[in-house]
Amino acid sequence: MEATSSVPTKRNAFNAWLSKQWMPYRQVSLLGWLLGSLVAVLLETFIGTSLAWALGMSDVPALFGFVVMLKQPELLPSIILYLLLIYFIPIAIVVRLTKSIANKIAGLLFRYPLWITALFHIVLLYAVIDVWAVMNDYRVLLAKLMMIAIITTLSLNVVNGYMGEFSCSHPGFLAVGAYTASIIMVLFFVNDKVMGPALLPPALGPFFFPIVLILGGVVAAFSALIVAIPSFHTRGDYLAIISLAFMFIIKSLIENLQVFGGARGFMGQPNLASLPVVFVWTIIAIWTINNFVRSTLGKAMNAVRDDETAADAMTVNTRNTKMTAFLFAAFWAGIAGGLFAHVMRYVNPGSFGIKKLAEVLAMVYFGGLNSVVGSIVGAIGFNFLSEMLRPLEILKWVIIPVLLILVMIFRPTGLIAFKDFDPEELLRPKNQTEEEV
Repeated sequence: MEATSSVPTKRNAFNAWLSKQWMPYRQVSLLGWLLGSLVAVLLETFIGTSLAWALGMSDVPALFGFVVMLKQPELLPSIILYLLLIYFIPIAIVVRLTKSIANKIAGLLFRYPLWITALFHIVLLYAVIDVWAVMNDYRVLLAKLMMIAIITTLSLNVVNGYMGEFSCSHPGFLAVGAYTASIIMVLFFVNDKVMGPALLPPALGPFFFPIVLILGGVVAAFSALIVAIPSFHTRGDYLAIISLAFMFIIKSLIENLQVFGGARGFMGQPNLASLPVVFVWTIIAIWTINNFVRSTLGKAMNAVRDDETAADAMTVNTRNTKMTAFLFAAFWAGIAGGLFAHVMRYVNPGSFGIKKLAEVLAMVYFGGLNSVVGSIVGAIGFNFLSEMLRPLEILKWVIIPVLLILVMIFRPTGLIAFKDFDPEELLRPKNQTEEEV
């Protein structure tokens, strides 16, 4: 009995000690964490390669050492030491030393309009991502794909989370946006063997690229009418059935359009989706979708989700609400598809099949329904997990579903569900003392 009772006591003592150690970090503002992260990635840029060699590694671990650990488990102590010396210890020291200064700067910025404060933090965030990514091409590609995944997940969460429906059509919208943007860019700005000489000077391509992406989104939104018009005349599971059929129809249609490559795919897209371009589009998507779901229309979507009959009785135009939300989600999926096509500089129908649907749904439900933060966490977490387990090959597709099943059992609505994303609260300085906390 005494031995059994001593275990909870030791656990409580450890939890109390851990809470005490973490207490000073609760007062660190977002600005402080960004500054600490920037110092860490700069440190890796200057001494990362030398430290990796000294610890017996051939190069800087591209994905925080997780891939290396699976390939060479004997390097586990070296990877842990590397992460401590490059990331954990420098960030901990910097945020503690700059806590007061960071809070003062955040307080000064908070006196200005919110967009100025947000822009300052966004620039700092991009600096962290850029310095971390440029260490190698793999990180750059991974960062781009993660940001595109964030846009895709956010757009699907509008329908499956905030509106409470179940749509399977997002791979189709991604395909429409990807092929529309690719065909326009190659036709007008690329001297291609199949499409012929460019109709406009290629130097104008970067200036027209945003317009082309928007056109891809608009075409995807119009294609969404094929699903929305018949689906929203009815209730129940019809949307899932019709949207799944739409995905297969789009995939089959592209496979049979030989003029655009058919099943072989379409290539030749100009290299215009650079890291800053994808980052800017991701920030615009987060800001736009967050404002959309927090607007009056967003509240109407929640009402439809909770009880469509009651919402209809309270003068909410449920059909128009669902149509608008569905087309809005398809628009952003089309933009994500256009970015994806120009990051990979090649697309084929196989990229937009049932596997893509499973990935997008997994990111939405893993991160959390009805939550912008959850979608971001789900997209980043799923992509990190997928890349970390890549050395396991086919076994990876056993581990990931098992982990998702466990999440669904213990967190049925996802990791961070039904949580508002409030930029003002996020950017606010944290000047509380320990007693106030």
